[in-house]
Amino acid sequence: MVSILPHPEKRGVYQLKTELWLPRPIDEVFEFFSDAYNLEELTPPFLHFHVVTPSPIPMFGGQTIDYKLKLHGLPMTWRSEISLWDPPYRFVDQQLKGPYLLWHHLHTFKSQNGGTLCGDLVDYKPPFGAMANWLMVKRELATIFQYRHQKMLELFGTPHPDSSSSGQPNPLELSQRVVPQVVGSVT
Repeated sequence: MVSILPHPEKRGVYQLKTELWLPRPIDEVFEFFSDAYNLEELTPPFLHFHVVTPSPIPMFGGQTIDYKLKLHGLPMTWRSEISLWDPPYRFVDQQLKGPYLLWHHLHTFKSQNGGTLCGDLVDYKPPFGAMANWLMVKRELATIFQYRHQKMLELFGTPHPDSSSSGQPNPLELSQRVVPQVVGSVT
C-alpha cells in the first residue's frame, strides 16, 4: 500500500510511505538495489528513464548518480546523491538536481518471516505546491510505486530455491494484499 500525506512537520512537503514483503533473503534483495542500473527496470517505461553515469557505479555515501528521463514528454536530467549507505539495511538517495524542490528517499530492508520487508519513505516537495501535488504529482508517484512493486514481485516474488516454504507467507496472497493505493487526502 502506498500512503501519500502532507508531511507531519514540514509545511509544503509531502511524505510517501510504502512497504513490500519479498520472499528472498535481505542480502539478495539489497544486492539488487546496490546496482543503480537496476532502477531502470523498476521505473515505468513512460518515463524513458536511463542512468547516464558510466558503469560500474560503486555505491558509497557521497556518490552522485546522473539520470535522464522524460516527464510529460519533456526531457530532463536528475542528479542524486547517496547521502547514506548502510548495507544491507538502508540507504538514502536525495535529489541534487531535478524536477522536485525536495526529494529525500530512505530505502529500508529488514529480515522478516524468512524474507525481506522493503520500505520506502520519501519526503518530497513538488514545484507549484499543493495544487500540482493534487492535480498530478501524487497520482503519478502512486503509479510509479505501483509499477515498482509489481516489478519487484516479478523479480523476487517466488521463494528462494534454498529456502524452506514452511511458515512462509504465500507471495501471491501477499501481492494481493500489498497492491499499492494512494491513501489520504491533500489539504
